[in-house]
Parts: sequence; structure tokens; C-alpha cells
Amino acid sequence: MSHESWVHIRDLQVKFRRDGQTINAVNGVSFDVRKGEVMALIGESGSGKSVTLRALMRLHPPGSAVLSGTMRVGGESVLEMSAAQLRQYRGARCAMIFQEPLLAFDPVYTVGQQIIEGLRRHEKLSRRAARARALEALRQVRIPSPELRLDAWPHEMSGGMRQRAMIALALSCNPQLLLADEPTTALDATVQIQILILLREQQKQRDLSIIFVTHDIGAAVEIADRVAVMYAGRIVEEAPIEQILNHPRHPYTRVLLGSRPKEGLKKGDALHSIPGSPPDLTHLPPGCAFADRCAHARPVCRERQPATEKAGQRHVVSCHRWRELTQPATHQFAIA
Repeated sequence: MSHESWVHIRDLQVKFRRDGQTINAVNGVSFDVRKGEVMALIGESGSGKSVTLRALMRLHPPGSAVLSGTMRVGGESVLEMSAAQLRQYRGARCAMIFQEPLLAFDPVYTVGQQIIEGLRRHEKLSRRAARARALEALRQVRIPSPELRLDAWPHEMSGGMRQRAMIALALSCNPQLLLADEPTTALDATVQIQILILLREQQKQRDLSIIFVTHDIGAAVEIADRVAVMYAGRIVEEAPIEQILNHPRHPYTRVLLGSRPKEGLKKGDALHSIPGSPPDLTHLPPGCAFADRCAHARPVCRERQPATEKAGQRHVVSCHRWRELTQPATHQFAIA
């Protein structure tokens, strides 16, 4: 893996205007993803993970969403792309795997027709050549009986098979950046691990950059090189996966890791949860958004937004008190 920054995001802000209110969904997010690197965005629902991903594809409706900041992919500014440039960018350079493929696939076209359409648009192939490429794409994601599945309707496939077909569609035009929006959430545990292994295999074979959104730290462990922890539309900590697991610095990262069920948990045992609720995104507090839920908060935490500081090699954290929170993590994860 080279040290080239393939995705460069600085001070990304996404605001939605609805019913006279402004929802501050993403608030100054900055990160880089190298060529061939997998970055996981983790956090609770509503933290801004999926909004960030969709901003990178410019999928937010321009009438209600306001985007600002810098987003560069492969050196090109995504925010400055014209409609024609966006059509070429989506699918050919940057592709997306959606959380629920049954909704993402068009129900009135077969799976094969939808893969073929993308290939013909981006690579100017004949229908015969595009069909052969679509069939090969299904084989690469190990869909059984790919010749039959090519002409199947999305509703005729199981959830796991549809997700494989969605991966085949996303990778069919050989993009350099893949955005995965909680692609395993709706699947059972066995199928989840199969999809994660498949994604990692394809990533290594193609030297793909991937941004993987999840609320499950276990999924991040299986696939990610780096992790960015999001809360209330901001990245509060970012580091290599080993550093996040073994030396988390932000209090939110610590309680997020601690809320995962422990090995040996028995029926009736209480699950650890994070007290309180995330802040109202229409009225964000002046200080740290996590302060009201944080056991370590002090007056300064509620008064002033913490700066982003370096806590180690490629490890940054936004917390006034992170230097005081140096005790080792109380959980164990195995890194494959």
C-alpha cells in the first residue's frame, strides 16, 4: 500500500434545511484515506456516518442539503464536478454498496440488466460483451449458478445473495474507491462474516480504497486498517484499528467499545449501555457534544469545543482530558 492520499476530506459540513430549521448533520469532518486502505467510520445511529458517505457521492438533494468544505478523490474535487462529470464519477471511479440491496436494486429490471447498463454506460461495451462481463462479476463474488442469477429479479434472491449481487454491481466497472454503507447489518451472523471476507478479498485483489460505515466494532475489526469514531457529526478519534482497540483515548470510544457484549455473557446478564441520548443536531452545544453523557466531563468540556490533537502515530483525538485517560482498555479483540 502506498502512502498516497486517495481521498482527502477537509472541514466537510452537511446541513439540511427542513421546516425552517437547520440540521447540522456533519460538522467539520476531516480525514484522508490512502490508496488501498480500508477506513471504517463507526458510531451510534445519527452520528453522521452515512451522511458523510452519501456526500462523497453527491447523493444529497441539492434543494434541501448544503455541502461545504473540501472533498477530493484521486485529486479531483467532488464538490466542483458538473452533472456530466458526476455521472462518470459514480460507478466508474467511486461506487457504493447500500445497506438494503432490495431497495437499492430497481425491482422492474433483472440483476443482470442493471449490471449490464452500468458497463455499457461507462465502458462503451456491446450488449454481448457487457453481459459476459456481468456474468464474470457474479462469478467473482461467488454467487452460485451465476448464469441463472444474471436473469433473476432482485426479489428472487436471498438477502445474502442480493448483497453479493450488489457488490458485483459496485465493482463491475473497476472503481478505485468503494463506499460501503453498513452492508452487513440486515444479514445473519454467518452471512455477515462471509460478506466481510469477500469484501476484504476483493479489496486486496483490486488495491481498492474503501470507506466502510458500521455501528459494529466487530465488523470493523474484520475489515478495517483504520477507524474514525464519529459523534454528533464530528470525528472525535481516529487511529489504526489496533490503536483504537488497545489504546482508545476518547471517553466516547471507550464506552462504545465497552458496550459490545462480552465473551461468556449469560442469559439475564445486563448489557452495558451509554447513558443519555445524542444531542439535538438543530441546537448543538458550544462545547464537546458528548459532555452531557461523559463521566469525565468538566466545566471546560461544556464551554469550549476541544481541539484535535495528536495522540500517537496517525492517532488523533478531540478531547480536553484525553491525556488523563491513560488506563488500558478493558476489552480484548483479536486482529486477523
